[in-house]
Amino acid sequence: MSILVNKHTRVMTQGIDGEAGRFHTTQCRAYGNGRKCFVAGVSADHAGESFDGVPVFATVRDARAATGASVSVIYAPPALAAAAIDEAIDAELDLVICVTEGVPVRDMIRTLGRLKGSRTLLLGPNCPGLITPDEIKIGIMPSDIHQRGRIGVVSRSGTLAHEVASQLRSFGIGQSTVVGIGGDLPGGLQLVDVLKMFNDDPRTDAVIMVGEIGGDTEEQCACWIREHMRKPVVGFVAGASAPAHWRAGDAGAIATSVNASAEEKMALMKQCGIHVAHNPAEIGKLLASLVMPDYLPFD
Repeated sequence: MSILVNKHTRVMTQGIDGEAGRFHTTQCRAYGNGRKCFVAGVSADHAGESFDGVPVFATVRDARAATGASVSVIYAPPALAAAAIDEAIDAELDLVICVTEGVPVRDMIRTLGRLKGSRTLLLGPNCPGLITPDEIKIGIMPSDIHQRGRIGVVSRSGTLAHEVASQLRSFGIGQSTVVGIGGDLPGGLQLVDVLKMFNDDPRTDAVIMVGEIGGDTEEQCACWIREHMRKPVVGFVAGASAPAHWRAGDAGAIATSVNASAEEKMALMKQCGIHVAHNPAEIGKLLASLVMPDYLPFD
């Protein structure tokens, strides 16, 4: 089982006329059930055309009516991304994944206001997307490091989402779904929202949660986990002490770091019953020690 997306999901690409939209749509269609899942593109300038067999429509509403797609992925430029999300909300899509980085904060605040009370869920902006291994990926996550399994992963850091999946693979541990929510604030789905979904998923046995400095979402998550989570959670918070190549893409979090440090966040997480890794290289090892009885735990 999975959360948010599976092999039955039908997806449209908003911004399929751009280089990024074309490239990543091709990559996603080549993965799992992608050729059946990616059914439409949206571009007002190229309506009536097709890309790699995918029909292009003028509007999100037209694409949904013609194909039944209920999920979109957005590769629009920053100045146009919020308007693209608005269009998806108006078309009453179930889920929107906004990969675009650098969406103006004022635009996002207005769009998040429109999101409230709608049926649409938003992942991002500035997120790598999500993947249900062997079934579907939406966004820019690499394909070959993931495998099907029963561990849920949610991360504010796209780079660390990839790193965690790679570590799990080295132990032969698969994932139910890997979700990159993005590090930009303000944004759509937060860590606690995804944790609730994993908690309710009968085929997710444990969860890895990767946070970042900036904001207080990790603190909110820790308190919710203490009161409600029925499954083991391994946690880590990426901060200034992490190696440079693991901090890529964290500029939004660093710029909005007005609350606790990474160490303070992790201390609270530990108090709330989360199994905390203090080194990003040991996240997979810590998870393995919890779900593989014969695996030697930490000293």
